[in-house]
Amino acid sequence: MSETVTTTPHAAGNGTPLVRLEGISKSFGKVQANKDITLDIRPGRILALLGENGAGKSTLMSILAGKLYPDSGRILVRGEPTRFDSPAAAIRAGVGMVYQHFMLVDAMTVAQNVLLGQSDKFFLSPKAMNARVGALAEEYGLYVDPAARVANLSMGERQRVEILRLLLRKSEVLIFDEPTTVLTPAESDQLFEALRAMAALGKAVVFISHKLPEVLAIADEIAILRRGEIVDRFGAADTPSEAELARRMVGREVLLTVDREPMPHGDVVLEIENLSGDGLQGVSLSVKQGEVVTIAGVAGNGQKPLVEIVSGLREPKGGVVRLMDRTWKEYYGSRRRAQPGPDTRPEGPLGRGAWKGALSYIPEDRKGIATLANLNLVDNVLLTTRQGFSRWFFLSHRHAMAATENMVKEFDVRGGGPETRAGQLSGGNLQKLVLAREFYREPRIIVAEQPTQGLDVAATEEVWAQLLAVRERAGVLLVTNDLNEALQLSDRIAVMYRGRFMDVLEGGEARDVDLLGQLMAGVDPRTS
Repeated sequence: MSETVTTTPHAAGNGTPLVRLEGISKSFGKVQANKDITLDIRPGRILALLGENGAGKSTLMSILAGKLYPDSGRILVRGEPTRFDSPAAAIRAGVGMVYQHFMLVDAMTVAQNVLLGQSDKFFLSPKAMNARVGALAEEYGLYVDPAARVANLSMGERQRVEILRLLLRKSEVLIFDEPTTVLTPAESDQLFEALRAMAALGKAVVFISHKLPEVLAIADEIAILRRGEIVDRFGAADTPSEAELARRMVGREVLLTVDREPMPHGDVVLEIENLSGDGLQGVSLSVKQGEVVTIAGVAGNGQKPLVEIVSGLREPKGGVVRLMDRTWKEYYGSRRRAQPGPDTRPEGPLGRGAWKGALSYIPEDRKGIATLANLNLVDNVLLTTRQGFSRWFFLSHRHAMAATENMVKEFDVRGGGPETRAGQLSGGNLQKLVLAREFYREPRIIVAEQPTQGLDVAATEEVWAQLLAVRERAGVLLVTNDLNEALQLSDRIAVMYRGRFMDVLEGGEARDVDLLGQLMAGVDPRTS
């Protein structure tokens, strides 16, 4: 289903759509991801695509980007039917996608990465390559040094390189999937300026985000998907409030903030002292029962090794980690399988401590670490959660099935039942399953790494409420790139930059957005 948009477009926005998706349907087994969708993408406009988890956004954009082929329907480019049977075919037709995970060669320069795969690059000198890429960057306001090594770039600069690659390939339609996830607030503002420049020069931009303030700030028009269909579409002049936008998206009223009542703090459940190695530089932090301590910062600044050490995936090289008054080796070593030889690796993909008791780990990588795609939901629950399901060394599959059914209902996991394979769920619904499983274990320590990344506003609301509720019995170490999430949930915020904490903020300073943003970029305005 589609609707006519009656907004005032940019000068390039009238006439024939650059791309028209017409009658697109796509199913995966019994699950219909897209149902007879018709959508026009016009030049000179920024179209925001919204929808709750499992609404069909990723499937639709994967079809447009040539990663999936529809069961029915067609794609027209400037009015001509065009077959998008591969990403290369989509790029040839002028459609490109900037993914959340960048595909760049760290050892190469910016210019070399941008020109990678271009047949004429072999005839260009390094000076000519830099000039060509520099001119393109200047045209679109995507400022980055063409001669710089990609390995030395910030996440925002890396994203600009990805965008420049598409622009060099003459992409007329650019799809951005949650593009601000890895950016600082300042880098997000710079991205929005670049998107507006692209639209002003006649490009069509498709912007996918669950962050409603961003959508309201950047979009010319908005299309909302629900259960595989476009249920609403309107222009910027008709854009409702953030609350109304959330209601249209999920079909009910949604609270966009949480009521974070103060919680009495209990014993220290996690203590880190002078942790070093693996890119960490003297990191110290403690978490008490009853509080949420957040590590905020742009991805790639040391959060990953810190989380993996705390969760038992890697051993600390220097410093002290204490979990429930036990050292790291006492806590995880007592849970290792007895093996001959000197192998001291933690057992299992989540570390033995995380399997056995007091610590629950919610990994950022929901597909590669947290779940196994070929197992059904019950078996994925059993990967880390067996208490209550066994008696006299025997596992009760019936009890596990019943518990999984309750988790699916309580966390609104859509896309199938307990016997559905995890690989059939959308990313957001898979994340909800992981959260349900780890909260069910009643841990004393929760390490939550990007717990709402990719979740819609309704699911985010539920997760925030669960994280705050669990403080009654646990301490929460939250790792997030989402500054709003940090502000909503945190008792204290530790801002991480290049392997060290710029500061651990509490009180009024922990609510100072400008201060947090500058600290995330490695600048402390209080000392300059």
